[in-house]
Amino acid sequence: HPSVNMVSILSLSLPELSRKLRDGSLPPEHVFYAYLSKALQITRETNCITEYMQESETQLQQARPPGKPGLLYGVPVSIKDSINCQGHDSTLGFVKNINQPMAEDSVLVQVLKRQGAIPFVKTNVPQSLISFDCKNLIFGQTFNPLLYTRTPGGSSGGEGALIGGGGSILGFGTDVGGSLRFPAAFCGICALKPTGNRLSKKGVISGIPGQKSVVAAVGPMAKDVESLALCMRALLCEDMFNLDSTVPPLPFNEEVYSSTQPLRIGYYETDFFTMPSPAMRRAVRETKKLLEDAGHTLVPFEITNVDYVTYNFCVRGMFADGCTSFLKKFEGELERSSVGTFFWLAKLPNCLKTLVSWIAKPFVPRLSNIIRSMRTNTVDELWGLHHEIEESCHQFIAQWKKLNLDVMLCPMLGPALGIGYPGKLSVAVSYTMLYNSLDFPAGVVPVTMVTDEDEKELKGYQGYFRDRWDRTLAKAFHGSVGLPVAVQCVALPWQEELCLRFMKEVETLTLKKNQIV
Repeated sequence: HPSVNMVSILSLSLPELSRKLRDGSLPPEHVFYAYLSKALQITRETNCITEYMQESETQLQQARPPGKPGLLYGVPVSIKDSINCQGHDSTLGFVKNINQPMAEDSVLVQVLKRQGAIPFVKTNVPQSLISFDCKNLIFGQTFNPLLYTRTPGGSSGGEGALIGGGGSILGFGTDVGGSLRFPAAFCGICALKPTGNRLSKKGVISGIPGQKSVVAAVGPMAKDVESLALCMRALLCEDMFNLDSTVPPLPFNEEVYSSTQPLRIGYYETDFFTMPSPAMRRAVRETKKLLEDAGHTLVPFEITNVDYVTYNFCVRGMFADGCTSFLKKFEGELERSSVGTFFWLAKLPNCLKTLVSWIAKPFVPRLSNIIRSMRTNTVDELWGLHHEIEESCHQFIAQWKKLNLDVMLCPMLGPALGIGYPGKLSVAVSYTMLYNSLDFPAGVVPVTMVTDEDEKELKGYQGYFRDRWDRTLAKAFHGSVGLPVAVQCVALPWQEELCLRFMKEVETLTLKKNQIV
């Protein structure tokens, strides 16, 4: 349409766009077709969209509602494949799920529509969702919009690529080990993984339904923190609480989000399990300095036992049935490369897992521990594990309270790895998965880019174990000058507003520094 200025529409932030749509100064049709056009361009480049939702055009034609329009009135939004939308497949990358349209919208999509948003596309995922790459046999590989030889991350990788490329202003994904945070960090955008039950998961399909040890969450992804805050404001409403009564009726706390009180911030540069890349370490150090210069107090936080948490809580917790539920999903499917060696280890009977674990221990201790953690547990052992996870969470909170912290600044894996590497590096989820195990809200904010100096330093990267995984990770980080690197911002359970406030502070200080530079 000749009168539509696509460039000016696409350059608006979500709060600005929302304001113009709600006050009537921008027609929803113009916004919709501007984003649709951009989304088609980005999917041609990155292969991120799995389905166009034709009914979005019908929703667009509906008359403006009487009275005050919803906070997201007229905003086109993208939805991850595994979040149910009526009349559309939720494939999880499995061929058996093609042509199995969902009978109704997930609660999340229902609330979005009631707030006036227009879900217009569904986006790609890795087969099974249990991967931080983004490839399956139905839709193929999704590419990072910043560099096509890199993965966009996963499992919400289609969302990361689409939003990172500018083809969507607001999208929704899920996270059980970093699946919102990896794509955000790899594609240079922001994301929030809330506490597991802050937003409804009703009608959202999980990679391993029924497992409770590692807590999954649904959350938003966008270009900036203010957009995430606006989204949470819109979603935490009566509709959400009425449609899913298991969600605590906690509306968005404006006072906490807009507070300007100095924060007491814990931080660490490494988890001593996955050695950070030089850029990851620098990202934390530089952000720490910016925060200190702005008047906040930074306190070193001693992070311990991440190896134990990774093997015993995360791997053992997710696959406590000896991987039976996970393997069942692959029955009759051809492609399994997204989960790599892990799939074949999962198939071993218990006695062989024990034997292989014992043989591998002197040579590859990490592999040995992972294989051991994939054995079948008795009910008694599983209850013991759940009790241990609860105790560990209480201890972590006690350490947090002893230091009188408000929030925590943590590393985030980055830069984006080469395509195919995530399948060989399942251990690299340690920085993110910790906060699924603890069920703390965690957000990601891009703060820097890989420099030539980082690349030089990488030559000395050996890792903590000097095993095949460490060597592979060094290769995966290589050749990344100019790619974004993020940090994680973490708060205690149910404190999403404080988490967002901290993210906003990090984002503002980073932008200020970049303007000066």
